[in-house]
Amino acid sequence: MSYTDYVTADARLVILKELAAQNDGRLNESLVTAVLDRFGHRRSREWVRQQLRALADLDAVGLTEAGSVVIAEIRRAGIDHLERRAFLEGVAQPSLGG
Repeated sequence: MSYTDYVTADARLVILKELAAQNDGRLNESLVTAVLDRFGHRRSREWVRQQLRALADLDAVGLTEAGSVVIAEIRRAGIDHLERRAFLEGVAQPSLGG
């Protein structure tokens, strides 16, 4: 795995964990970007959208557009990945402790 692939997989895991931590399982792309910044993934809004689309392609998240903002909501495949029931390609595996 290349360094770029490693960073991308880690960022996707961070996104899923943060979505799962929300009461309603949702965050808008601006908040996702802020969370990624906090974890050392300082990237553009377009890069964040690319990761959200990649997670949507895996059915790990659902995406809704509200005007010019994208809202992500965790889905069963994303939860199953976090709970280590099934693993998603291109997403880092969560640690055993969560």
